[in-house]
Amino acid sequence: MLEHGGNLRDAAREYGRPLEDWIDLSTGINPHWYAAPAPGANAWHRLPETDPALAAAACAHYGAPAMLPVAGTQAAIQALPRLRAPSRVVVAAPSYAEHAHHWGQHGHQLRQVPYAQLADALDHCDVLVICNPNNPTGERIAPELLLEWADRLAARGGWLVVDEAFGDTEVQTSLGAHTHRPGLIVLRSVGKFFGLAGLRLGFVAAHPVLLAQLADLLGPWTVSGPAQHVALAALRDTHWQVAMRERLRGEGTRLHQLLAAHGIASSGTALFQWWPEERAEAFWRHMAESGIWVRLFRHAAHGIRLGLPPDEPAWLRLQQALTAWKHI
Repeated sequence: MLEHGGNLRDAAREYGRPLEDWIDLSTGINPHWYAAPAPGANAWHRLPETDPALAAAACAHYGAPAMLPVAGTQAAIQALPRLRAPSRVVVAAPSYAEHAHHWGQHGHQLRQVPYAQLADALDHCDVLVICNPNNPTGERIAPELLLEWADRLAARGGWLVVDEAFGDTEVQTSLGAHTHRPGLIVLRSVGKFFGLAGLRLGFVAAHPVLLAQLADLLGPWTVSGPAQHVALAALRDTHWQVAMRERLRGEGTRLHQLLAAHGIASSGTALFQWWPEERAEAFWRHMAESGIWVRLFRHAAHGIRLGLPPDEPAWLRLQQALTAWKHI
């Protein structure tokens, strides 16, 4: 199993610090989560029939013509490689490691290619997988270029898979509206922007034929009834969404500026900042000793990813830890 952020119990055990005394900045999940409404009295009793209203709300929110609810985008990431015969697959690197991990397990010929070299790799693959914005670096590819790539791949029966898990604060860059085209697949996550990672809910936007194949592969009852209930409320709450986008953009700028004030040139999204760090392990350890859990990347991307602090005391602790690091 691959290593991910959010493994706070490991940190608590390793450093002997109680869970409640940690600030978890390791995931990039919105720390100001949507206030989930209580599920109905029989929500835990009934089998979770798929409510068509959920897919309709997702289509309205993400601007896509057709969407399939799944148990987190992770479910789709694991299933999509099983829907194709062995293919030549390029996964942008560095990116969310689960993509390459699962495409590499099902007989496909896998290559990981840096973002700057993707255009050259396009004519030599059948499937191209990209995170946009990228996780963990925040790199972006213009939607017009991605659509051109999608058409070129589709012309020979290929796929462009675009993971937009961190795209909710950058609505104008989404390809969701174009997913009626065969071969274009977009993944969206409820967990990041809404701060509801525990729901395990995401959506796949794609041509209806592919969505039907994916639904058959995943089987029935993939999303719990309570998760559907909470997500329906969140997706329909446009007032909360507008206010939260503005708040997150402001806090993302604040985090970028705080790091810059301590000599760190970072990039990222409204939800996280990233930078290549020569002393990445030492920085990660220093933060952990201060009770701040950040994401260390040791391999394809050697650096640090930092999410947003949840409140002012946490911002102060982060500032103090950065100041101490600057003087090491």
